[in-house]
Amino acid sequence: MSDHHASPSRVAVLISGAGSNMAALIDAGGQPDAPFEVVLVLSNKAEAGGLAVAEAKGVATAVIPHEAFGKDRAAHEQAVQAVLEAHGVEVVALAGYMRLLTPFLVGRWAGRMLNIHPSLLPKYRGLDTHVRAIAAGDAEAGCSVHLVTEGVDDGPVLGQTAVPVLPDDTPASLAQRVLDSEHRLYPRVLAEFCRTQIRSS
Repeated sequence: MSDHHASPSRVAVLISGAGSNMAALIDAGGQPDAPFEVVLVLSNKAEAGGLAVAEAKGVATAVIPHEAFGKDRAAHEQAVQAVLEAHGVEVVALAGYMRLLTPFLVGRWAGRMLNIHPSLLPKYRGLDTHVRAIAAGDAEAGCSVHLVTEGVDDGPVLGQTAVPVLPDDTPASLAQRVLDSEHRLYPRVLAEFCRTQIRSS
């Protein structure tokens, strides 16, 4: 570790499910000389499978169930924000976090919140991306890492990987191949982001 390097960026990963991208980010951040480290995994669902994975990898976890806040999304996000601040988080990575964010959290983390989406944005924002790609007869699908803005899947794209759509693909088989590429793309883009954006700001 040379002297001119800042300490690794402190990253929180937000999940709602199995967290396979989260696991890839934790592993990448644990490499020597990685420009980031995952210091917190936060879920809005207590039953998210990724929480046990994070704990097994020695990463702090937090659960903030959204049900307790009813329709008050901003109040839920304020609770999330308090935990992020308590852990000294510098960058937020969404990885299968199934909550639409309000301007409160998006604004608070503008330029420092990333998301991964299973399409070649700007195509197929939102849900059912693989069904839509196959239905359209696309020759390729893929995944994108982008900065989070107030529009859904609308922020500037930081990196993409294209994945061919095979003649016999089902949405499930295509989703699995895209997910494999997500696990390589997300750590690479987050590392590049932390190396360049965060340190220069």
